[in-house]
Amino acid sequence: MSSIEKSVINATKDWLEQVIIGLNFCPFAKKEFVQETIFYHVSSKGKTKAALVELLSQFQYLKQHSEIETTLVIYQDSFRSFDNYLDLVDQANELLIDEGFEGIFQLASMHPEYCFADEDYDDASNFTNRSPFPLIHIIREDSMAKVLSHYKEPEKIPETNVNVAQAKGSDYFKQLLENIHIKHST
Repeated sequence: MSSIEKSVINATKDWLEQVIIGLNFCPFAKKEFVQETIFYHVSSKGKTKAALVELLSQFQYLKQHSEIETTLVIYQDSFRSFDNYLDLVDQANELLIDEGFEGIFQLASMHPEYCFADEDYDDASNFTNRSPFPLIHIIREDSMAKVLSHYKEPEKIPETNVNVAQAKGSDYFKQLLENIHIKHST
């Protein structure tokens, strides 16, 4: 693994620890983070077709490795345009269905420029899905179903996250992400 890939993974781990776990945006992430059952795959693929082939190999890898709970495919230098990234995510979801992984995995998306429909770009709610790098999170559906069955009112998680993000404010998140990039720049 190159020093650049290590830096990308470490920046992603810092973001997970400070934002996703630290602010409890995903109440299920801490266990997997602590137990080190998250697989971090840094992609250098810049073209959609190549990225989809690589994503398919990540579906297959995760399916074959039950000791890994979840995978983060991190695009270190590509898919910086949010629109291009959304196209990739749409095609990735189609690939998941076409290749028979529907019901096995689901995808979640995070991006440095994430913006919910009908929200202003600088609205703090967007930071619930903003990450240091574009990434696609491959989630095992069985595991998610088990965890959600033990979680009181899981449907309220997005609303709670937006409230936390609004309370912190956009400037808080901008500074946090900037500090992560500075700390891990190579």
